Amino acid sequence: MKRYSQEKETVLSELRSHADNGLSVAEAEKRLAENGKNKLEEGKKKSIIRRFFEQLTDPMIIILIVAALIGGVLAVIDKDFPTDVIIILAVVLLNAILGVLQESKAEKAIEALQKMSAATSKVIRDGKLTVVHSEDLVVGDIVLLEAGDAVPADARVLESASLQVEEAALTGESVPVNKITEAIAPKDGAKDVTLGDRKNMVYMGSTVVYGRGVVVVTATGMDTEMGKIAGALSQAQEGKTPLQRKLSQLSKILTWLVLGICIVVFGIKLFANDFATDAIMDSFMVAISLAVAAIPEGLAAVVTVVLSIGVTNMSKRNAIIRKLTAVETLGCAQIICSDKTGTLTQNKMTVVKHYGEDEKRIATGMALCSDAEVDEKGDVTGEPTEAALVAWAYKLELPKYDLKQTYPRAAELPFDSNRKMMTTLHPTENGFVQYTKGAPDVVLDRCSYCLKDGKCVPMTEQIKAEILQANKDMADSALRVLACAERAWETLPENPDSDSVETEMCFTGLCGMIDPVRPEVKVAIEQCREAGIRPIMITGDHVDTAVAIAKELGILTGNAQAITGAQLNELSDEEFEKVFQNISVYARVQPEHKTRIVNAWKKYGFVTAMTGDGVNDAPSIKSADIGVGMGITGTDVTKNVADMVLADDNFATIVGAVEEGRRIYDNIRKAIQFLLASNMSEVIAIFVATLMGFTILHPVHLLWINLVTDTFPALALGTEKAEKDVMKRKPRDSKAGVFADGMGVDVIYQGLLVAVLVLFSFFVGHYIQTGNWHIGESTHGTTMAFLTLAMAEIFHSLNMRSQRKSLFTMKKQNKLLWLAALGSFVLSIAVCAIKPVAVIFEFEPIGWKELGLAILIGFAVVPIVEIVKCIQRAADKKRAKKSFI
Repeated sequence: MKRYSQEKETVLSELRSHADNGLSVAEAEKRLAENGKNKLEEGKKKSIIRRFFEQLTDPMIIILIVAALIGGVLAVIDKDFPTDVIIILAVVLLNAILGVLQESKAEKAIEALQKMSAATSKVIRDGKLTVVHSEDLVVGDIVLLEAGDAVPADARVLESASLQVEEAALTGESVPVNKITEAIAPKDGAKDVTLGDRKNMVYMGSTVVYGRGVVVVTATGMDTEMGKIAGALSQAQEGKTPLQRKLSQLSKILTWLVLGICIVVFGIKLFANDFATDAIMDSFMVAISLAVAAIPEGLAAVVTVVLSIGVTNMSKRNAIIRKLTAVETLGCAQIICSDKTGTLTQNKMTVVKHYGEDEKRIATGMALCSDAEVDEKGDVTGEPTEAALVAWAYKLELPKYDLKQTYPRAAELPFDSNRKMMTTLHPTENGFVQYTKGAPDVVLDRCSYCLKDGKCVPMTEQIKAEILQANKDMADSALRVLACAERAWETLPENPDSDSVETEMCFTGLCGMIDPVRPEVKVAIEQCREAGIRPIMITGDHVDTAVAIAKELGILTGNAQAITGAQLNELSDEEFEKVFQNISVYARVQPEHKTRIVNAWKKYGFVTAMTGDGVNDAPSIKSADIGVGMGITGTDVTKNVADMVLADDNFATIVGAVEEGRRIYDNIRKAIQFLLASNMSEVIAIFVATLMGFTILHPVHLLWINLVTDTFPALALGTEKAEKDVMKRKPRDSKAGVFADGMGVDVIYQGLLVAVLVLFSFFVGHYIQTGNWHIGESTHGTTMAFLTLAMAEIFHSLNMRSQRKSLFTMKKQNKLLWLAALGSFVLSIAVCAIKPVAVIFEFEPIGWKELGLAILIGFAVVPIVEIVKCIQRAADKKRAKKSFI
């Protein structure tokens, strides 16, 4: 129903409610039971079981599970204990549990954040004023609103005592709306009245900033305007983050690689044994060995843990991460689309300039001619514009509570939008003084005098021109300008009205105010620029104000342009795609405009972030690669769809998130390179050994290397501090593969290097045991190969602290990495030295000389990689020099 078009008596009648008595408690309970709670629907949460099984859908994990099950069946047939199978399944189970725990932790954080919202309302039931939970409101409830209240549901205004409501969260309009009680009809043959023009309605998600009112609830929960937007969010599609795409790509590559190699090796083994039945088990176990060798079992766990470390770090910096990969995505963001009000600015009007010879006299008049109040602590309540005036006077040591005692209000002419002025009269020692504030052009037309040298002198055309020029200068700086005038009276005017008192006044001055930028935002935007990130302002405010703020912050620079939502409407998609990259400021926009802007950047491959706090930001926040909501001023709808929520509503916190995201991605790449090089060395070693007719390592040996020797150092690499130039680089290309920037070449040569060292160690061990170089099975050789592989991986983890920098030039030490390396070193030696364990692993005791030799062969990976890094650095410098020329 279009309640705004009905008279208030009709609305009450149809809703079966009463303005004075409201609903009865029984009727309210009945309606609540029938229609449900007054809250927005939450998306259905995934069950623990579903989350657990989703962790098992990765192709690499599926291969391990299938291999383990088949291996288990064959072990049962051969009446062997399936040790390898149990270990594989235990690894898979542990990884899945870890993933579920991290998801649950992130959800609990956002749930705690949502409890920050107020949730009570003042209603009349059974003729009595009572306070109820806002979620228990029903259609027909009579609700009392006053300054500072959040509107709990959509409602029709019944009474308005200068009621003003800020609806920026819904409409993007930062100026409060004056509410009326009369019915509103569509104009000029229109079928409907736009949301922003329904001045006899209030909506969930808005805030009362001035006056008071009585309203009757017309819609609750998902039936509200906010609810409709929340429902529309389901239409916005969520895409995968860059990291998810890279890991999916990696999983597919490894899946086909593993399957191909396993089939080839299985066939070779069977062929070599003339397809004998008893060779099937041996051949399959070799294939499983290859599967275990090729699949980095610890990779998923390492990525999850490194990301969760990032979540912890971000929470310490006032950012709540709802999705683990959100940190990484923000780290490669190229565009940040931000709302202005409350995000880039303080959402707090402030007087920043005045015109007139007596600032304190102007401030006194402005403060007394307003309804905002200030307490002794300096906290101001009231309509934003008047609050700014009272705060200005307070800073000039003119607190309103003192002014009111000296000059109590004797009469007033309230502000109305037709005359654009407000007047108050106050007693003085010589009679009464009148203060009038309002729009400069209107007030100036009513002034016959001007304050000069402490006296009111006749207004001249020259003086008037000077005042108008000062007004223009302030307006051109996007300041909201008000004029102040006064008039002396011997006695209080009887029945004062505008025509009788708002004339023959003495102009005292102008003041200009603006919603100031957050002081830390300018620095944050400069850092974004240095990091190659382009900030875009998208706001519902006027274009002049938006441009002024954007220039002050450094958002609007060079040839960048600013356009309005109306101009955007005139552009077709094809036309918009030609010009959107030159536009840095969008003003007077609607929610659909924001989504269109975000999608345009995404279409051309830019990783886009969207920040905001209002309901109108929610669809674009969900459409963006990463949505950033505000924890304090943000609506529940926005926080629910955001990937990251700023607990302090500080845009500058995003810079910290960008740095953390880049650090995390760098460290994940280091871990991936380290783990894949290790797995490649295992695959090469096993493949070569199979072709040569001997077994170099068993599945249980490979699992130990992958899960103990490799995983702990890989996790420690995830804690590596950010490199100095991390915020000086351009954002990486989201389309770049996992092996970009030479990482693929590094994985190949490092894997080949370690494989050669391991094979060499096996041959040395075999020679020590047999005294000859004839190829064959050798437990001594296997033990030496295992130790060398473990040592090579431990030493290689130190190489991986930087892809190109020398290990010996890095001043800061990673203590966790040294601890992990030491732990892996001790455990790997213990496996071979402790007899009961060595028996399980089928190792043979070796002497100290052989142990030292295995360690030395493994250490060779450090100097060789250092030499290659030196060559790579020289090549990079040469390429950079050519590029510069």
